Amino acid sequence: MEYLGQIRRAWLAVALGIGLAGLTAASQPEWTGAPPLPQQPRGDSIAAIDLSQDSVSVRFEVEQIDAQSAKLGARQTAVFVSGKDGYHTYRIPSVIVTQKGTVLAFCEGRKISRSDTDDIDLMLKRSTDGGRTWSDQQIVWDDGPNTCGNPCPVVDQDTGTIWLLLTHNLGVDREAQIVAGTSKGSRTVWVSRSDDDGLSWSRPIEITASTKKPNWTWYATGPGVGIQFRHGPHKGRLVVPCDHKTRGDEVGYHSHVIYSDDHGKTWKLGGVTENGVNECQVIERTDGALLLNMRRSQTNRALIRATATSTDGGMSWSPLSYDRILVSPRCQASLLRYVPSDTRGKPIVLFSNPADTKQRIKMTVRLSTDDGRTWPVAKSLHAGPSAYSCLTVLPDMTVGCLYERGDKHPYETITFARFSLDWLTDGQETTNRE
Repeated sequence: MEYLGQIRRAWLAVALGIGLAGLTAASQPEWTGAPPLPQQPRGDSIAAIDLSQDSVSVRFEVEQIDAQSAKLGARQTAVFVSGKDGYHTYRIPSVIVTQKGTVLAFCEGRKISRSDTDDIDLMLKRSTDGGRTWSDQQIVWDDGPNTCGNPCPVVDQDTGTIWLLLTHNLGVDREAQIVAGTSKGSRTVWVSRSDDDGLSWSRPIEITASTKKPNWTWYATGPGVGIQFRHGPHKGRLVVPCDHKTRGDEVGYHSHVIYSDDHGKTWKLGGVTENGVNECQVIERTDGALLLNMRRSQTNRALIRATATSTDGGMSWSPLSYDRILVSPRCQASLLRYVPSDTRGKPIVLFSNPADTKQRIKMTVRLSTDDGRTWPVAKSLHAGPSAYSCLTVLPDMTVGCLYERGDKHPYETITFARFSLDWLTDGQETTNRE
């Protein structure tokens, strides 16, 4: 009978895709000799297998299965698939969790081609179960043949409002033309908001006048997410990372931030970094300083990430430093605190990017326990083609990574990976305890 029990557990493990480790005789599910039972809704699921006219039924909670499968690896789901639902390509992922625990996955829906210009809409899918399943996609912003993109949301934890920073340009204008000043229009900055957990969004409002200098040409918000100061003299300030290029500057691009001190009602321009960097992400360290992690824009420089810090709320930035551990092709990356900066314990920071110096491949997640100064932990999510990414912490304290992934090229899907710190660290002690 014990042998038969082992067979039953093996078959059930295969059926559930969680491995024998989660289904030992001492595990939580209750084995019975009852007839097979029907599948039940999420929350109290039931599985049954018939083996040689001998039936076995088992009850288990979805959370139990998730906990066991999390030990085996990242669970990955294609959220946006290029060529589906009327769009040629989906690119530029951004993901954030609302106060109610809803996961919002944003991206650009590119109608005609993979191009960074032409007819591009801002898309959204929602998940109310921690990224296991996703809603139908909705359009947040569609301006006909023009380009609406570079999503960079931030949640105001004081009000619950989700602010979505965006950029816009005419669909006929290319980046090179905008930089050279020969385009028909310019690159402009916009903001939309949601007060109902991402179900609906306000019509975008232009904020270019207060966030872009007249001699700036190219401009991009994020892409990724913004943050809110948790403590110190700037507590409550919303900060959104951006980049730009100055007219006549042949050296390169600059990173900068914009901010709001009145819960998103108005937005102002913050500090600007030295040149040679562009797309960036920002975190607040436990000491209240900001850390900016940036893509290098110059082609003749080492392919590693650049960093800068600010001790005055983002109004000025230190000289650029370079993190030789964070190798990267010329590509965007994600930087995120695991828990808020005012939480006691280890200052865990997460980072994701394609960790290769030549190609956009090897999507890798790294972990730091010292506010992003060193990166002792790294694990691959996908060895193949991969590019832009965005990290988030889910309500159950697992981690989500929304990233561009494919088999032949990186832009075949935007995939959501869910994994635990235990998987990321191979069980090493990294919990948020002092």
